[in-house]
Amino acid sequence: MPAARAGFFPLDRQMGLCEGRWSEGLVREAVWLSGQAPFEHVEAILQRLRGLSISDSSIWRMVQGCGERFRALEERQRQEAMVPPVRWEPARGPRMGAAMDGTMVHVRGEGWKEVKVGSVYQVGRRAVREERTGELVVVGEAEQTSYVAHLGGPEAFGELMWAEARRRGWLRARDSQVLGDGAPWIWNLAGLHFGESLQLVDWYHAVEHLGVAARLLHGEGTPEARRWLCRGKERLYQGQAAAIAQELWQEADGAEGADLLNREAGYFQHNQHRMSYMEMREGEWPIGSGPVESAAKQIQQRFGGPGMTWSRAGAEHMLPIRTAIMSNRFDELWHTAHHPPPN
Repeated sequence: MPAARAGFFPLDRQMGLCEGRWSEGLVREAVWLSGQAPFEHVEAILQRLRGLSISDSSIWRMVQGCGERFRALEERQRQEAMVPPVRWEPARGPRMGAAMDGTMVHVRGEGWKEVKVGSVYQVGRRAVREERTGELVVVGEAEQTSYVAHLGGPEAFGELMWAEARRRGWLRARDSQVLGDGAPWIWNLAGLHFGESLQLVDWYHAVEHLGVAARLLHGEGTPEARRWLCRGKERLYQGQAAAIAQELWQEADGAEGADLLNREAGYFQHNQHRMSYMEMREGEWPIGSGPVESAAKQIQQRFGGPGMTWSRAGAEHMLPIRTAIMSNRFDELWHTAHHPPPN
């Protein structure tokens, strides 16, 4: 066996390659399917479509081997991103954006744990018709989105996000933005890794908080609550987050549910400088974090089925496979992981 290949012998053996039982193409197919569906479903699919009897435990071992290699690629990319660039390039690239969110996964022996999910995208433009005026306007939208995910704390996740952003050409971007739901850890990471970027609270999360305030003020589903919410959305879009916060504080004074109203007021007060929606929309930036919201749902589709629990190692090995599929990079990363250039 050539020396360059020998270094991968343990994982090849674990994945069934060295025994000649399964071709590399079949293993790749089984791992790709496993990023989409539970192992027992992959077993049934391969049996039906290929006439192959591969146990779900064998498929699991294939995934662990591939996931370990994909994680090694992530770690190499993270380390490289932490090194300052040799030279700065002119900011002539496309506008870029990043969004961050979290979703929950059940880890055996630990309970529910947050998987932090991030997306990196180019900012494109699209013509849409305004509902109220019928006019065509140009708005910003996320394009060519790629994803990262991490089961653990924000520090490592932030480094993965920056590594992906740098791989995508962030340092050459003419301008950039970071979108989030208002969670403090998101803005801490934005300040640490994306300090020059525009910051914006996702519009739909902000409207959810308006809805909570409307219910607290006027009751669930009442005409008054609907009117207050409609007017509140107009004010929020126009950049009046501080005024909304002031109104909620005044209404909370001596009212039932004052603590909840004060909490909502604090949300708008604290994030007011990240709520310039009209300005950002006119600047042709996205104002909603749709890509990362979609990413969290796609993570849940694979990790959060009924009664589904994961070992920590199993989840950590599956996450880079799942995000590679979501980013349309699975074949590229497979080739890099399994056919490294000779030293």
